[in-house]
Amino acid sequence: MSSRRSDCLVMGTGIAGLSFALKAAERGRVNIVAKNLACDTNTNLAQGGIAAAMGDDDRLELHVEDTLKSGCGLSHLDTVEIVVDDGPKMIEELEELGVPFSMAAADPKRPEMGREGGHSRRRIVHAKDMTGQAVQKVLAEKALAHPNITVFEFHLALDLILETGPDGAARAVGAWVLNRETGAVSDFFAKAVVLATGGSGKVYLYTTNPDGATGDGLAMGWRAGARAANMEFVQFHPTCLFHPKRTNFLISEAVRGEGGTLVTREGLSVMRDHPDGDLARRDEVALAIDAEMKRSGAPCVFLDITQKDPDFIRNRFPKIHDTCLGLGLDITREPIPVVPAAHYQCGGLLVDTWSRTSLPGLYAIGEVACTGLHGANRLASNSLLEALVMADRAVDAASEDSRLAPEPVCSEAVWPTGRLGQAPSEAVLITHSWDEIRRFMWNYVGLVRSDHRLRLASARLRMVQAEIEEFFRRFEVDADLIEVRNIAVVADLIIRSAASRRESRGLHFSLDWPERDDVRFKKDTVLVNPLPSVLLSQAEGT
Repeated sequence: MSSRRSDCLVMGTGIAGLSFALKAAERGRVNIVAKNLACDTNTNLAQGGIAAAMGDDDRLELHVEDTLKSGCGLSHLDTVEIVVDDGPKMIEELEELGVPFSMAAADPKRPEMGREGGHSRRRIVHAKDMTGQAVQKVLAEKALAHPNITVFEFHLALDLILETGPDGAARAVGAWVLNRETGAVSDFFAKAVVLATGGSGKVYLYTTNPDGATGDGLAMGWRAGARAANMEFVQFHPTCLFHPKRTNFLISEAVRGEGGTLVTREGLSVMRDHPDGDLARRDEVALAIDAEMKRSGAPCVFLDITQKDPDFIRNRFPKIHDTCLGLGLDITREPIPVVPAAHYQCGGLLVDTWSRTSLPGLYAIGEVACTGLHGANRLASNSLLEALVMADRAVDAASEDSRLAPEPVCSEAVWPTGRLGQAPSEAVLITHSWDEIRRFMWNYVGLVRSDHRLRLASARLRMVQAEIEEFFRRFEVDADLIEVRNIAVVADLIIRSAASRRESRGLHFSLDWPERDDVRFKKDTVLVNPLPSVLLSQAEGT
């Protein structure tokens, strides 16, 4: 039982969770919950890199300006300045840990800078086209070896445990966690509870995210009463590989940064009418591709970098080159078929500049959080940077808050066991619900929306959610049931947020409201759960 008590409980093992854990472990005990292997994260799949104003021709002010422009008026200036200012320091910390960034040919002591859409300068620090993998490997090795860190792999958090104090206010003091290998549910208590569970790309039929991106932390926080914000802004990456054998393989934006161009089957430039061409913002490129596909009836467009030297392509993009070659596609000789796919959740649990959610004791970092950095559209390669900076600040906040907060009662919390068992004959209902949500979210709440489509999606979701909740209350939980329940919560938040924003801005494009409306909607969409409840997960204080 004592092994499940710690100073900090971290859920998630991407760059945010691991960087937080390594720093927090210098001050106390840290437990980390990983739903799969520690390296099975969105971070591990990140190809592009980390944005940091470190070039000779770059300035922090330019990075701030590019971020604000990309955010379409909704980025929070204080957050943007904090994250951008700390960028170079975060890169130096990763270098000291041993992350093998690609170095400049002219100066092997300085990182090589790439360029991506929306950036006015080359400022993407990278490890070829495997930056996330390089960072993930180093951080995971350090965490697994740290004497103050315990990593529980193949464990899935189900819900938060709340404690009600004498003043009647709730505080997060832990979580119920499912051991996916044994089926047992245990309580994990901590002075600080940190959600670093990543995004929710699996709410859509087509996504670049791994299977574990089911919005678990967002759903848990929402059920417990934490506020959410800007969930209508789901970023669709413009260039996901279009191939039946690799449906979620990302083609990095850095390919366009190095001269790749988007073309139709006939060779016509997709971005011919945009002043920034192929280096326009992601929302603009994705919408242009979607419009071209609908105009022509083609299933995809093509990303062509064949004009570059083959050796340069193989050296700069080894993972993309080798993956495509394994599928029979030589990107040094032929263009890459690509389509947009759900990629990044710009909204999330609303946090302050120290990563505190509206629920005391609960912190959110990485993609699960809405810090105000991204606004209505994330600037390329700002996500890993944000995760590093906000995790760093969360360590200080959690340490200070834990010192001032009353000691948790930590009474034994009991997960209900008197259910009807697994009922395998009913498992088809979970599969059906999962498939139905992802399909109507893709068709009705995707790149292009309308009031009618949103109403249809909302009506269908209500029926599916009722079935899921009935199933949840009757039967023993497993990973599939928990994930589809969480996906339904995420879908509901996206639909409600999208329906409330009667304009088009950034990643939210409405056929009924095609113009941007700064008078009424130059503000965050903040959602408050009127009836927060963590089902049977209340540890009462004294």
